[in-house]
Amino acid sequence: MSFDTFRAEKATIAHGEAVLADGRGGVAREEYGTLLAEYEKLFKVTRRLVRMSDRSEEGLKQANQRIREQQEELAAAHRALASHAEVLEERVRERTKELVAAQAKLERLVELGIALSRERSPVRFMDMILKGAKELTHADGGLLLSRADDDRLRHEILWFDSLDLRQGGQADHEVSEPDVPLRAGDGALPNYFHPIAHAALTGRTVNVANLAENQEYDFASVRAFDETHGYTTQSLLAVPLTPRRGEVSGVVVLINARPPGTGRITGFSPEIEGFVEALASQAAIARDNQSLLAAQEQLFDAIIKVIAGAIDVKSPYTHGHCLRVPELAQLIARAACTSTDGPFDGFEMTDDEWREFYLAGWLHDCGKVTTPEYVVDKATKLETIWNRIHEVRTRFEVVRRDLVIADLEARLAGAVDDPAAADAALAGRIDALHDDFAFVAGLNDGSVQLTPEARARLDRIAEITWQRRFDDRLGLSIAELDRLHCLPARPTPATEPLLADRPEHLIPHRGGEVSYDPDRYGFKITIPRHLFNLGEVYNLSIGRGTLTDEERFKINEHIIQTIIMLEALPFPRTMARVPEIAGAHHETMTGTGYPRRLTRDDMSVQARILAVSDIFEALTASDRPYKSAKTLSQSIAIMSRMRDDQHIDADIFDLFLVSGIYLTYARRFLKPEQIDTVEVRLHLSTDWAIAALDAAPTMTSTAA
Repeated sequence: MSFDTFRAEKATIAHGEAVLADGRGGVAREEYGTLLAEYEKLFKVTRRLVRMSDRSEEGLKQANQRIREQQEELAAAHRALASHAEVLEERVRERTKELVAAQAKLERLVELGIALSRERSPVRFMDMILKGAKELTHADGGLLLSRADDDRLRHEILWFDSLDLRQGGQADHEVSEPDVPLRAGDGALPNYFHPIAHAALTGRTVNVANLAENQEYDFASVRAFDETHGYTTQSLLAVPLTPRRGEVSGVVVLINARPPGTGRITGFSPEIEGFVEALASQAAIARDNQSLLAAQEQLFDAIIKVIAGAIDVKSPYTHGHCLRVPELAQLIARAACTSTDGPFDGFEMTDDEWREFYLAGWLHDCGKVTTPEYVVDKATKLETIWNRIHEVRTRFEVVRRDLVIADLEARLAGAVDDPAAADAALAGRIDALHDDFAFVAGLNDGSVQLTPEARARLDRIAEITWQRRFDDRLGLSIAELDRLHCLPARPTPATEPLLADRPEHLIPHRGGEVSYDPDRYGFKITIPRHLFNLGEVYNLSIGRGTLTDEERFKINEHIIQTIIMLEALPFPRTMARVPEIAGAHHETMTGTGYPRRLTRDDMSVQARILAVSDIFEALTASDRPYKSAKTLSQSIAIMSRMRDDQHIDADIFDLFLVSGIYLTYARRFLKPEQIDTVEVRLHLSTDWAIAALDAAPTMTSTAA
């Protein structure tokens, strides 16, 4: 039974309607009906309002229910979102770790690239490649193979951590593994089935996650290694070294990737593969750059040696000088670097400085290409391109024949009253003429010094005349005619002196002056007025040796040309001192040298070493036409006096003696008869050198 909310109101209305129906109420009945009508109307309104209220309450209930359901859905979504957030956060953390690891690998890759580009040692370079690849991949093992000219891959380095196995590279043992052929069988077919050969042949990376499951390649050589060493190769990554020219130069092979912090072995991931490929590319380019640099250095060295050889070949009498001087200089420099005594304690040279010194030694006389060989080789005073003593001899022959002809003509003319006396007079004049020529020929020898008496006799002989009956301007070169163009021709027959200093003997500088500005290069030199003076009396009057002042300047000018030539070359910063070292080997310790008058403080140790080397080689050389070769003891004695005069550096000369380099060089380059006993102690001048000699129990003070 349902509850009726408006039961009382309905009963009241029903009662009222009953009252009205029975006709009761009289006058009040009408008012009662009005009131009942209003009540009913009010009831209807009230019931409508209640019904409307009921419907709103139901809607509210439904809305509340929907809200509760939405709250439950929202809570479920929140729980799901929270769960997803945790997963996402974990993934972010993992990805962050991966990014940090990738960044670390990228930074390491950049570091390796920079280090590889700077490394000059081929052995250390290859070690760095393999070590870097192993670090990036956490590989247990690694191999580095280089491509040889015979279509084979040769093992350069083999490195396995778990086996404690290290071969090749900077290790003490060579790699014992056989080469990998790039062609199989009879050599006709490419060896594509070998994973390492495949990488080299195709230029593509080979990545095998599990050798046991891979059927694409032949792993016979890998399994042979495993069997020999008790090892198990599971994963393999072979990356070709491909420089910019596209020719594979080698292969980096990594074995068994090991994730950090775990003992398990996995395959090499694509990300890791990319890093190794990047490293291999950088390494290949750096290696190619090294090869190009080495080729350039070899070419440069070859050019230098060709120039030095050409200088030596240009003069057969100085052959080998440009070879021997740098050899000796290198010996002295090594002794200075290894010495722990005196001023050389702590002295050392970097690789760049050794290279710089090496080039300076080979180039120290490159300016000699500008020096005429007849000046370099001038063995007699009258020598130019030829020895003019033959021309002088011919004149003496002409004078002699003129004497005989004059005697015969006098006899035919009947002008000779006493033939016997005439014969004796002619014989005397001819003998005197022979004696004069012997005197002139003797002066032509550079070892003969000119005394005042000899100069007076030379002037007297020069006044002897002879008759020239042929035109002296026929058959001349353009240069000779150019020197004669302002001089009047002498008609024949012409009376000529037996020896002469003619105007045409004076050879001017090209353009009237030297081709360089001395002040620009800091040269402190006195330039002769003429390039050459070919005057016969002038040359025969040389007081000592065979060179005139002009020729001596030309000889010395080779060092000027050396400096000019070397300073014109664009040497890199690491070899900037080549001109200084090569150009100072004729300087002295007191500023009296040539061409810049440097002092000891102005010269590097290397320059002073080269100066000592140049002098010792020149003294002991046995291929000079203008002097005889000195013995070892004679050369050391001469250099001792030069040291006392501060012509050469005392410390370097003492090191040269104490180290025994003088004898090492002598046994290699001197003739046996030149190697005699040297009393080393007698020639030492510094306390440190004497102490060093006393402290060396195996070193004797004399050496034969």
